[in-house]
Amino acid sequence: MSELIPAEFEVLDERFSAIAGDDYLERLWTGGRWTEGPAYVPAGRYVLFSDIPNDRVMRWDETTGEVGVFEHGAGYANGRTVDREGRVITCLQGERSVVRTEHDGSTTVLADSWRGGRLNSPNDVVVSSDGAVWFTDPPYGILSDYQGHKAEQEQDGWYVYRIAPDGGLSVVADDFLRPNGLAFSPDESLLYINDSRRKHVRVFGVDGGRLTGGEVFADVERGNPDGVRVDTDGRVWVAAAEGLLVHDPDGTLIGKLRMPEPATSNLCFGGRQRNILFITSTAALYSIRLTVNGCKTI
Repeated sequence: MSELIPAEFEVLDERFSAIAGDDYLERLWTGGRWTEGPAYVPAGRYVLFSDIPNDRVMRWDETTGEVGVFEHGAGYANGRTVDREGRVITCLQGERSVVRTEHDGSTTVLADSWRGGRLNSPNDVVVSSDGAVWFTDPPYGILSDYQGHKAEQEQDGWYVYRIAPDGGLSVVADDFLRPNGLAFSPDESLLYINDSRRKHVRVFGVDGGRLTGGEVFADVERGNPDGVRVDTDGRVWVAAAEGLLVHDPDGTLIGKLRMPEPATSNLCFGGRQRNILFITSTAALYSIRLTVNGCKTI
């Protein structure tokens, strides 16, 4: 049974006043240890999200409102997205790989190693319109047995990778301490990437399969920036300790959507019009319908 909770919007700049919607958050489900990686699957009208320490993937059904276990023993799945063919792409912290679920239910490993060593623990993933897969690889899943399997790190750093449409893997950024959530601007000319350890969001120019620039787009004062998504007007929504931080395209923090949980991990836009925001926050999955829409690269 879902529960309605008053929504707490904090306006820091008049530009945030353009964002409106429900006066309430809807808590769709609670009972996890640390929820993460929401992705809306349009073909089935459902949201997949992870309860990482319990090593399970949950499924919320938009047509019935029911929530159930989609997969046990899920490889400590974290971030996921849906490509333009409707296939789900998932970062498996426990398996140290990025995988794609095909239409017939089979699984294809897209990446699990780099230059002879296993990846650290892939964390979050996006797909560009050309079919390339971009993902971050911090070490959270190998630091302990809480969100994966404690193991030695086999890479020299914590990189951001790109899997080309032909399957070739390359490092596109190598100067992060803890690369985490990532999201494209609406026209895919920019890529925003969170560095949780340094507590900021960086922005890169996208030049085909390369990244340029990388300056700090926004600092996060409380907690660590985790997931990130962008709406059709280019506003950048960042999950952090106090909820969602909303930045104008110029980097200004214009407002916050405060959450009733200790920390917020991730978010995605969904629904038929991409105007329902799904939020994983500590033990729960929330939603709120807004007057803004998520861009297609969600």
